[in-house]
Amino acid sequence: MSEHTTVVVSNKNVGVAIILTFLLGPLGMLYSTIFGAIVMLVVSLVVGVLTLGIGLFVTQPICILWAALAAAAYNKKIVTRASA
Repeated sequence: MSEHTTVVVSNKNVGVAIILTFLLGPLGMLYSTIFGAIVMLVVSLVVGVLTLGIGLFVTQPICILWAALAAAAYNKKIVTRASA
């Protein structure tokens, strides 16, 4: 008799990823991508200091886009694994 183990993995909500990143900046990206959050935290700190905060108007939309794409990619990977 063979036993099957079922692992339940939940999807990441793209809307939640966008809202968290909009409100918390790179820290909100931790919901969808840890690597991306660390990268954008460093980039945002450097850009923010060098431009006295003005550059954050550029880095914030990049963070939001990256978080949304990372959440969508995670969900796609989960669906692909489940169907394999």
